[in-house]
Amino acid sequence: MKRPAFAAPALLLLLAACASEDPRLPQQLYEEAVKLSRDGKLLEAKALMDQIISRYPESTAAGKARDDGFRLELSIKQDQQERQRLLKASIRRATDALERYRAKYGEYPASLNALVPDFIEQAPATPWGHPFFYRPFVANPIEDVRDRRGNISQRFNTKRDRYHLACLGIDLKPGGTDPAADTLVVNGEFHKEATF
Repeated sequence: MKRPAFAAPALLLLLAACASEDPRLPQQLYEEAVKLSRDGKLLEAKALMDQIISRYPESTAAGKARDDGFRLELSIKQDQQERQRLLKASIRRATDALERYRAKYGEYPASLNALVPDFIEQAPATPWGHPFFYRPFVANPIEDVRDRRGNISQRFNTKRDRYHLACLGIDLKPGGTDPAADTLVVNGEFHKEATF
């Protein structure tokens, strides 16, 4: 059976049409990036605009993405600074509540939830909505005790008198920079360490 002569060119034309992209795609991607930006998803919007610029450099959408990219970078930087400020404020509230708890009960609580509602209105969390990592501990589990005659004996100390409070950043992984940077507080003092 012989095929019609027009079948091969029609098939090639169909394959070429399927292989090429819709010329409206850069504009649609740009509109999606603008929507992400309006929804507060600045990092995702910036990544999508960078992709438009690299894949469709000559399109009008790429030109708009370049212009908006500078504004987005500034917004991202301001957002990161604001979140760092909020993180430090949340840590200060938590450490103040921990100190008030210790003043009342003589030791730190077993969990941050024990602070609610007497010392703080809700369990402290990071600006990204993640809980803090909190670990109370006993610095000296065995302590010396002197009796009236001057004899020294030892006893177990079970009072939690130290703690670590940590935020692992937006990615919840140790290490990182900018929004993924880690913050460690030991007994109310910030520590700058590369790793915990």
